[in-house]
Amino acid sequence: MSTEKLERAKAIQAALPEGGLFHEKSWRVSPDAFPLDEKLAVELEKLGYRLTLFVRACNQLYRFSVNGREPAWIADLLDRGKPAELVALQREKSLALAMPAVLRPDLVLTPEGFIIAELDNVPGGIGLTAWLGQIYAQNGSKILGGAEGMLDGFAAILPGGDIVVSEEASTYRPEMEWLAARLNASRSPFGHWRVLDPETRDDWQKHVYRFFELFDLANVPCFAQLRENHLAGELAVTPPFKPALEEKMWFALFWLKPLEDFWRRELGERTWLALRKVIPYTWLVDPEPLPRHAVLPRLETHSWEEVGRFSQKQRALILKISGFSENAWGSRGVIMAQDVPQKKWQEELRRALGEFGTHPHILQQFHQGRLVEHDWLDESTGDLRRMRGRVRLCPYYFVGEKHTVCGGALATICPDDKKLLHGMTDAILVPAAVVPTGDSR
Repeated sequence: MSTEKLERAKAIQAALPEGGLFHEKSWRVSPDAFPLDEKLAVELEKLGYRLTLFVRACNQLYRFSVNGREPAWIADLLDRGKPAELVALQREKSLALAMPAVLRPDLVLTPEGFIIAELDNVPGGIGLTAWLGQIYAQNGSKILGGAEGMLDGFAAILPGGDIVVSEEASTYRPEMEWLAARLNASRSPFGHWRVLDPETRDDWQKHVYRFFELFDLANVPCFAQLRENHLAGELAVTPPFKPALEEKMWFALFWLKPLEDFWRRELGERTWLALRKVIPYTWLVDPEPLPRHAVLPRLETHSWEEVGRFSQKQRALILKISGFSENAWGSRGVIMAQDVPQKKWQEELRRALGEFGTHPHILQQFHQGRLVEHDWLDESTGDLRRMRGRVRLCPYYFVGEKHTVCGGALATICPDDKKLLHGMTDAILVPAAVVPTGDSR
């Protein structure tokens, strides 16, 4: 390992803002950004536009289901477990076209390209990715989205305003405080950004960024005030108060044969085909018995009971709660079917089936990430070490009225013995950088 790389890693470690960027969380620092070849970088740019169309189509399908132009069971399914006032709010005509302003897919890099594990409308990591982009750009990396891409993107969707961070999301408060301070230092006088607790107040700015989960509204005292002011047109809130759009079951609805014509029409043939290559096949874990002649598509079984009897080899599957629950984000509420004994797998599947009326679950095909090697700084020895791992890549797309822009991407490189890829103490976190095709790993 070169002395230059070691010194670079130590300089990055030393440059961390005082107090860090995540509350009581750390990660492994690397001297190098994660390399993406130009071809993959172009695909990521296209993905932002495609996902914007996808979320707009999801919004349209929900509205059509509510007004009778599509089957009523779709809205009924998406509204399960939500309080009536929140369901009524997301059906307000004034919010009909409101869309999330930030889209962050969790991509698993595979030997063939990538697969979208999830799509997050209220993502953490915005400030962290902005800081990483700036630091690694200073070291000569050609950062995806540019050194200032995350700052420019966030300022575009929140041109000054208040960032409300709940206790539930307090882990991410330091990165949001860094983001607001950096924007105030570099974008003033074009806007002023504040990070606020979720309390009622009488001095709201006209734009509010909601960094709290809708299942947690009991712990967000300002929600009622924000809702009323928003409906009165006195301020704009993003992401919108639309819990239906935050469900993971959209991937299952995307694959349902009866809805294929809708998706092809709303997305267009080219986008529909492109998304079929990167959205993993997903099932609704619905306890409704099948007709005698029917099977669960691709599982080729007549019942979930038979799925429960699958061998370990057959269980390349992930079970997840769809949404509106404290267990619906991060790695919570996720069961990797191959990693649990069959008895445990059967218990979890039965539990999911039993919760269908209030907390629907999905089952998803598991795609193994490709292996990469990346250097990191071992603080205990002061030396660089090389880790073999798999990558979760999270590009951040900022959605405007006419364009969707990729501000940057966070690469989380997890040790190769981990199947669920997420932020953890022994993971390397770096920004993605563009290199000539053939130079990536």
